[in-house]
Amino acid sequence: MQRYILSRLIQSVCILFGVLFIVFFMLQMTGDPVSLLISRHASPEEVEAMKEELGFNRPLPVQFFEFVSGAVVGDFGKSLRHHQPAMDLILDRLPATIELAVTALLISLILGIPLGLISGSNPGSFWDVLSRGTGLLGQTIPNFWLALILILVFSVHLGWFPSFGRDTWTILGFTLPTRSVILPAFSLSLFTMGQLVRFTRSAVLEIRGEDYVRTAYSKGIADRKVYIGHILRNASIPLISIVGVQFGYLLSGSIYIETIFSWPGLGNLLAESIGNRDFALVQAIAFFSSFVVVALNLLTDIAYGLADPRIRY
Repeated sequence: MQRYILSRLIQSVCILFGVLFIVFFMLQMTGDPVSLLISRHASPEEVEAMKEELGFNRPLPVQFFEFVSGAVVGDFGKSLRHHQPAMDLILDRLPATIELAVTALLISLILGIPLGLISGSNPGSFWDVLSRGTGLLGQTIPNFWLALILILVFSVHLGWFPSFGRDTWTILGFTLPTRSVILPAFSLSLFTMGQLVRFTRSAVLEIRGEDYVRTAYSKGIADRKVYIGHILRNASIPLISIVGVQFGYLLSGSIYIETIFSWPGLGNLLAESIGNRDFALVQAIAFFSSFVVVALNLLTDIAYGLADPRIRY
């Protein structure tokens, strides 16, 4: 098991260094951020002075080395627009993104797994058709289009939910979400829910035909115990990897949803920083998001190896 974990850890570190390289040099090709920060009537001397102050006139290898050196210790410099440390801005917006991602994941789990279990247990039934249709819609409908439809129906016409912003309740020092998270979380959860329905259904259909399940039925074991002790337990093994990967997607892939709902999270901050060519902030958010995804994938691989001994061998 130690060798399995070590190999995954080495792979994760290599991926993170590759992310640093790609993020840095791709941003360098987007243009000169000084042109957005200084007046268009500024003299060439003033432009060069600002480049000297921000360090953009140094050779790219030197800038890249300083970027990597700072990234290792969590220092990505100051935002060019906000004039604050980039990591402080990320940590300030992180709770809102975590709230949105966790709520979306819970919606996906609560709806997706039961639908997949019912569908796989009753192939060809009405519930099977409904579940397969839900899975198909979840993986084909663009979440930004769904977000606009939800705003039109539930915010504009019915007035049940707010259409933008984030409201919270504070009870005994704990910050709790309110109705404002429902629409963006549901929009974000639809794709993950569709995947969970499909994979759960496929896993249940496959496991139902295994010899140990038929043996359990032949012994007269009740259906509920067979599903809980054999089918659901074994179906959960492939679902571990899906949930881990999709939670990373929910954390890092919510830029459109957060922008549409004006949700004050990392996705909204990333959209603003890209428009402003805020190099330090874009680099920090891109690396932080990649780090979260890689860390979740690493934990998923470890959990998968613990759940299924065949994987680690």
